[in-house]
Amino acid sequence: MPPDERDPADRDADERDAEDRRAGRPPGPDGDRTGDEPHPSRLPPDHPGRGPILAAHRAAMDAGEPGYLDPATGLFVLTASYLAERGRCCDTGCRHCPFVA
Repeated sequence: MPPDERDPADRDADERDAEDRRAGRPPGPDGDRTGDEPHPSRLPPDHPGRGPILAAHRAAMDAGEPGYLDPATGLFVLTASYLAERGRCCDTGCRHCPFVA
């Protein structure tokens, strides 16, 4: 099917995927976007600090940093792109693990 005849949502997803590839961000566990949306078991959708956490993660990824300081705890958290470069899950429960199914 020609690109202009696809569903607009598919075009938007393809554009986001292309943007992520250009920025060097890894695909998410199900092939969607990067680790922008951590697996719900790692960061529940109703987590009270979700907004600041995702903002810190995005800023670190955009800056090419391996991680960021958790806004609430001050602990260092690895980014999805850093974890993806490792090539496998280390089974330690990383918040932004791109390999969680």
